[in-house]
Amino acid sequence: MLKFGEKVVNHRRVILVVCLLLLIPSVLGMIKTRINYDVLTYLPDDIETIKGQDILLKDFGKGAFSMVMTEGLSSKEKVVLEDRMKQVDHVASVISYETALDASVPMEILPDKYKASIQKGDTSLMAVFFDTSTSADETMDAIREIRHLSAKQCFVSGMSAVVTDTKDLAEHEEPIYVMIAVALAAVVLGVCMDSYIIPIIFLLGIGMEILYNLGSNYFMGEISYVTKALSAVLQLGVTMDYSIFLWHSYQEECEKLPGDKPAAMSQAIAHTITSVSGSSITTIAGFIALCFMTYKLGLDLGIVMAKGVIFGVIGSVTILPSMILVFDKLIQKTMHREIIPEMNRPAAFIIRHARLFGLLFLILLVPALIGYTRTDVYYNLDASLPKNLDSIAANEKLEKEFDMGSTYMILADANLSAKTADRMTKEIEKVDGINTVLGFNSVMGPAIPKDMIPDSVLDELQAGGRQLMIINSKYKVATGAVYKQIRQINQITEKYDPKAMVIGEAPCTKDLISITNHDFKVVSLISIIAIFLIIAINFKSASLPVILVAVIELAIFINMGIPFYTGTRLPFIASICIGTIQLGATVDYAILMTTRFRRELQLGREKKEAVRIALSTSIPSIIVSALCFFAATFGVGIYSDIDIISSLCGLMARGALISMMVVIFILPAMLVLFHRIICSTSMGFKHSKEEAENEKKLEAN
Repeated sequence: MLKFGEKVVNHRRVILVVCLLLLIPSVLGMIKTRINYDVLTYLPDDIETIKGQDILLKDFGKGAFSMVMTEGLSSKEKVVLEDRMKQVDHVASVISYETALDASVPMEILPDKYKASIQKGDTSLMAVFFDTSTSADETMDAIREIRHLSAKQCFVSGMSAVVTDTKDLAEHEEPIYVMIAVALAAVVLGVCMDSYIIPIIFLLGIGMEILYNLGSNYFMGEISYVTKALSAVLQLGVTMDYSIFLWHSYQEECEKLPGDKPAAMSQAIAHTITSVSGSSITTIAGFIALCFMTYKLGLDLGIVMAKGVIFGVIGSVTILPSMILVFDKLIQKTMHREIIPEMNRPAAFIIRHARLFGLLFLILLVPALIGYTRTDVYYNLDASLPKNLDSIAANEKLEKEFDMGSTYMILADANLSAKTADRMTKEIEKVDGINTVLGFNSVMGPAIPKDMIPDSVLDELQAGGRQLMIINSKYKVATGAVYKQIRQINQITEKYDPKAMVIGEAPCTKDLISITNHDFKVVSLISIIAIFLIIAINFKSASLPVILVAVIELAIFINMGIPFYTGTRLPFIASICIGTIQLGATVDYAILMTTRFRRELQLGREKKEAVRIALSTSIPSIIVSALCFFAATFGVGIYSDIDIISSLCGLMARGALISMMVVIFILPAMLVLFHRIICSTSMGFKHSKEEAENEKKLEAN
């Protein structure tokens, strides 16, 4: 590693030039990477709801679907508006009463329940289908154009409208996320470090690494907006440790090799590679665990963040040392005394009360577990967005005016007899919460001859040997009521048509719940096992993995349990990701202290003295690391109007502080109380002679 360090030092200017040039393809790659704003598209391709969506697009030429409300328009004006909507690119069809029947057919011939389902007072409904998928860029462009056609009298609801508003809001907020994270991290580093210019160098180096990571996403084709929003701030918070470690190691080597800074930096790079590569593995393992989710958003976030950590490690031993040496004179001019005081007294206090803090572990564990297992989560994507968005206002108006909480569809056999289809429809209509079932046989029935229905409308309702039925439900998406309703409808359709499919946002969300509940257990287990094994191999110990993981898991339980006691509902993705991210990112605090504890034991220290030294020397590094993680995420959590982003960042910020407190106060107690077990089950944790004599005296007494 020393030779590598020497090469970096000798070619530092070339490295900086190459790294600056690499920013060009990175920025281009970042711009060219498509962002996906529909989290339902990450469901597995082999589930029935997704297969049904594909059939709808392939056979009917319909991907996205929206209910559009018009207010205060005459029949003639609605026809004009409908014609203009049909001219919008990628609008496959528009269905309303005005064009669904021959002009000679009076509306009075329709059953009252169907008239009420499409018109209330001066407010009318029309169904708009698109020939592209829910989250396609073309669909979002079409949504925007439809809104502009009659901005004050036209309300566009549905998932595509929500996705469009999510994109617009996220694109507005994302640059501000980065600015907030950088500004707060700079404040923390400016206070905690011993140079005013070194925080800027740290942030410039990490900024380059973030751009490399975002640029390399181009090869993934697309990433989720959640991943894009989180990756920069999360990479900043997680990889800052590596820069801090290199800086401290460099300063130590400068004291050993006065006047020879290149040699000192070569040594520092060698030490950093050894230490950082070990600690980064646990962080990478945490992110890789997300890749085992059936819900593919985990794969998306896991790959991007694992790449980010790798770029962070590489940058900390190439870009950063080169910048430090190039700007050495400027750094020296801005040096100041460190503000963080020595921690000998706090460390001594914690060690004296080891039993008390060990008991505190048990006391905190019970309420933390209760809260952790009972924290409520939500799956309704509307709930994560501000109420003043056009799509949210339209959805609420749809519910208020037409008592319509959700709309989904049935794809049934087109060859079902009219009598069979009528029986199935009537049975579905009796299910609690169903307003109407809109389809050819259900709406037209025997009262309206088939030849009075325009061919264009028939083509919309039947294609590829299937017929389309639209279900209007009183129940909102992501509620227990709508899931019970969907189960009942599935049972009914199976009786009449075993190959029928129930598709749409509500059925997809139902699948999302069952899949992510399974994923939560799998990801948690894999991350714990992976980090357990890494710690076991690192320390060659059977007991330390249990102790270290238990301490961080307590911090996770506390963090995820707090929402239960505050009555806060979390977005579903938070419950899956936070535990894994917090474990992978903050277990390093525990590893740092335990490594120093082992070193002090090997130097012959008595156990309490070894723990005290390990604690007092580790506290400053743990505090700086945790505060940087906190700073990078806290501001974003406060600022963001997208609750998925806000909740994830808020939980990560709080989790960093809780992990810091638990490691500082409870881990030392564990090392003291379980010292004998650690020594007997670990390599390199030997009893000193003094320790052995003291323990014999204690046993004799």
